[in-house]
Amino acid sequence: MSAITPLHSAPPARPAARIPLDHDGPLARAALWASRRIYGKALDPVRAALHHGPVLVGTLVLEAAASRWKKLSPTQSALATMVVAQEIGCSWCIDFGYWEHHHRGVDPRKLEAIGQWRSSEVYSPLEKAVLEYSVAATQTPSAVTDEMVARLREDLSDAQVVELAALVSLENHRSRTNAGLGLSSQGFKDDCDVPLSQQR
Repeated sequence: MSAITPLHSAPPARPAARIPLDHDGPLARAALWASRRIYGKALDPVRAALHHGPVLVGTLVLEAAASRWKKLSPTQSALATMVVAQEIGCSWCIDFGYWEHHHRGVDPRKLEAIGQWRSSEVYSPLEKAVLEYSVAATQTPSAVTDEMVARLREDLSDAQVVELAALVSLENHRSRTNAGLGLSSQGFKDDCDVPLSQQR
């Protein structure tokens, strides 16, 4: 009797998070209901933060405040956060960030090329300066130079430079927290109109 080859191979199993993500109780039910209603899925970072109420509340307050930062263009914000997630190696943040910025109208080619931003021709000189600053600010110790900031200030206001610095810091917080807890991509990218794996 010969083995039957399945028509579709099963997707690879996601690595397990380093802490349990299952919760019960009124707060968990409310938080996960809200997450599913907004994003279509229960976000793993929310599920992880449910272990520590003050961390969950503080994170939600910070994210709500950051959602009102609008000095930078959507593309500049996307590049700053995506390249930080790439540098740190947070697959959850890369996956969710692609989905989030794709739905905000950011050119998918610019999201796809993040891993090769230095050699890619899809970025303007200013966008490359934003990427360079974001990578330098993520290094330990910081590798930001006066020249980098001076280059940004040729095209950005001081308020925009401050917002960029804060976004890089916020994404470091997100990516390092999620990567440290072992959170991996939840397949948000696959829900985009043009999935990353199909772009060329």
